[in-house]
Amino acid sequence: MKKSTQLIVIFSLTILTVLILYAFRTFDDNRLMSWDWVFSVVSIRRILLLLIPGSIAALVLAKSQMPGDFPAPFLFVLSFAAAALFWREPEMIVDASRYFTQAKHLELYGADYFLREWGKTIEAWTDLPLMPFIYGLTFRCLVEARIYVQIINTLLFSFTVVLTYLTGKILWDGETGFFGGMFMLGIPYIFTQVPLMMTDTPAMFFFSLAVFTFITAMQRGGLWVPAASAAISLAILSKYSLWLMLSLLIVIAAVQLFQAYRDAESISPGGYCGRAVIIFLAAACFAGFVLLLKHDVIASQIGLLLTYQKPGLGRWGERFVSMFCFQLHPVITAFAAFSIYVAWRNKDPRYLIASWLMLLIVVLQIKRSRYTIIAFPTFALMAAYGLKALDGRVLKRGIVFSAVVCSLTVAVFAYLPFLKQTSAQNLQLAGDFIDTLPIKAVEVVTLPRLGDDVNIAVSVPLLDLYTDKRICYDNGSNVLPWYAPAPEKIAVSPLRFTWIYKNPDYYSSGDCRALNASGGTVPGTAVAVISGEAVKDLPEGVASKVRKYNNSKVFSIFDDIFYHQTLVTVYY
Repeated sequence: MKKSTQLIVIFSLTILTVLILYAFRTFDDNRLMSWDWVFSVVSIRRILLLLIPGSIAALVLAKSQMPGDFPAPFLFVLSFAAAALFWREPEMIVDASRYFTQAKHLELYGADYFLREWGKTIEAWTDLPLMPFIYGLTFRCLVEARIYVQIINTLLFSFTVVLTYLTGKILWDGETGFFGGMFMLGIPYIFTQVPLMMTDTPAMFFFSLAVFTFITAMQRGGLWVPAASAAISLAILSKYSLWLMLSLLIVIAAVQLFQAYRDAESISPGGYCGRAVIIFLAAACFAGFVLLLKHDVIASQIGLLLTYQKPGLGRWGERFVSMFCFQLHPVITAFAAFSIYVAWRNKDPRYLIASWLMLLIVVLQIKRSRYTIIAFPTFALMAAYGLKALDGRVLKRGIVFSAVVCSLTVAVFAYLPFLKQTSAQNLQLAGDFIDTLPIKAVEVVTLPRLGDDVNIAVSVPLLDLYTDKRICYDNGSNVLPWYAPAPEKIAVSPLRFTWIYKNPDYYSSGDCRALNASGGTVPGTAVAVISGEAVKDLPEGVASKVRKYNNSKVFSIFDDIFYHQTLVTVYY
């Protein structure tokens, strides 16, 4: 087939893929970015009109020499620029309130307080301390601002893309690595996760770093050995789900040993074993020491994971078709499947390294896109390995560039507008508005929506994340609020933590207590009312706080997708 014909086929299939996915969009049951929800808000015609010139540009780039001799810088800059477009996205997942709260404790009281009180005064739920510590240290050293969280997460994402390239290069060759790095940009879902104050994207980085440094240490030794131990330790301290995924390191060690026996390499199998043992022991000693200091908290968290979160995955799961066809570009899934045949034909043991995580996900039926983000880099390498088996440089580059352009078009012009039209945007807009007011503090009042599955009190830290004004909030008691669902419903809710969560005392201490007692009429203050639904008549206690203010601004974006809504009215 001539090159021109190949490019026409790629162009046609790119457009056709989007049309087919749109036609079957009801099969996408993703809990955040379902195509069925997205395209109830965004016009498919707009995406197609943008995709046509974008696909043509992709095919032109496929015939160029880009990126030349600089694939790593190219991947880093491209991924950073693409992810930075999503910094305008609101915090869509209420779990961010936990991480912000933990980080703010470090900002206010210091690292020693954080390490001492994490899991005690600082509620930890099922979170490990690494990322809240990094976020909090950033706030303390610079300033408390969401933009720094987004820059950190975007940097970690871009480094992950580069690590995917480097891992593919060290396992096979530079072309496979480059295709793997590019396929990471063919996952539209991942761009919606990068700017969020969560641990999923950072955990993906720490895991990718552990994998790359371990492979390199096994092959080269030297300073890579302590580097691998340090990377594994960081991965252990970043997220519990990584602990199972780190079984990949045992697979890597086994593959390296097998190749040493088979190929009679200069490094003996005993040498590989020695390096692996040193790396594992050093990582275990460091991480074990840290975890031992909090053994009671860790034991409690693991118990919660086993008794609550593990059974809950069956109730909160998504179809594999959602993840592998809608949230990843289908061409990635197609070439990942094809790569199984290619690896079998080549009798290539290194392929087990790329495919191990997906094997775990399928066997263990981990059906939640957020929980499988860690596996995206190795899945991208599976697809790259399959694509590499094709003949023709332009054909292969045309496929990968087209997949990237298609995914970015969907992510930027469909996913992002959809997210900005959800009620979560109200908190961001309100925070931006409050920052323009000549005030020092804002008193926050929450009015729940009866029957809501989320405790509206978790919105307070999210508003705090969006504004640099002081937040004052009456925490109330430690008992469940009157509007909470029945205990048996809370016990199985995916948002159970919101009903156990209590906002920190720093929202109700010192000057804030005086502000609350004054009824919100202190000069230089405002009142923000966060409600779960439109409120016509304020309760008398709230009305008395706001009636002396002359102005108000309402942020009332309401979506028909999510039951939990956050509407904000600022009185000033």
